[in-house]
Amino acid sequence: MENLPKKVRSKKLNTRVDLTAMVSISFLLIIFFMVAAELRKPKIMDLGLPDYDDDICRWGCGAGLANRTLTVLLDDKNKIITYSGLLEFSDESPKKLKYGKDGIRKELVTKTKQIQEYTGDYRKSIIVIIKPSNKSNYGNLVDILDEMAITKIQTYVIVNDFTPEETKLLAAN
Repeated sequence: MENLPKKVRSKKLNTRVDLTAMVSISFLLIIFFMVAAELRKPKIMDLGLPDYDDDICRWGCGAGLANRTLTVLLDDKNKIITYSGLLEFSDESPKKLKYGKDGIRKELVTKTKQIQEYTGDYRKSIIVIIKPSNKSNYGNLVDILDEMAITKIQTYVIVNDFTPEETKLLAAN
């Protein structure tokens, strides 16, 4: 029995696992998914629209406010047509304008100054009714909203409700 080989005992190694790298990777993944989720959200513009009251809008959205109102009709091929007040009772004939500082922006600034001189109140501004036609594109609507921001006009509304007179006006121009 002396010649029997001795049992070889294997040396037990420390089975501790270092998780430092795993923690770093998990934090990087969490940060990545948080940023990706934030970038995936649609970018929107805050838009406050007034309640629609049929009795008030039958008389031009407030007969007393008609002298402060400018309607902007958007049509295809970057065409803008504006008129003040109510189309049927407007003192001025409708204007055909372009986008940019010499077109619609100049008109908005001029009308705002006229209203402030007329009312004697510098806080009162123009009320703009934006009416994009079915032929106008999304870029034109964004451009006119940019003009509202540039000229600091805070009271505007987007409506797609055309009167028969406005439809004739767009067809004529």
